[in-house]
Amino acid sequence: MSEEDPIKTLHRLRSSIDNVDAALIFLLAERFKCTKQVGELKAEHGMPASDPPREEQQVARLRTLAEDADLDPAFAEKWFNFVVAEVIRHHAEAADGR
Repeated sequence: MSEEDPIKTLHRLRSSIDNVDAALIFLLAERFKCTKQVGELKAEHGMPASDPPREEQQVARLRTLAEDADLDPAFAEKWFNFVVAEVIRHHAEAADGR
């Protein structure tokens, strides 16, 4: 059985990782474009920056998706909480700017 050179394998795997990282950045940028619009809408109508019931629903949904994808649900929740904290900060800034 012929095995691929470990250095070539490493480069191939790292190339795949780089592609996934690039896709994640573009997806996050698209997500923040949407949440910016949500923040502007909330600010315009005096809605609170945070929506705890929505966040709880999303955490439950993402934990299930993570389990289905064989990803640690706790990690998925930590990622979501990190992103939501930034979104809430943006929403609060939008409200302060009105």
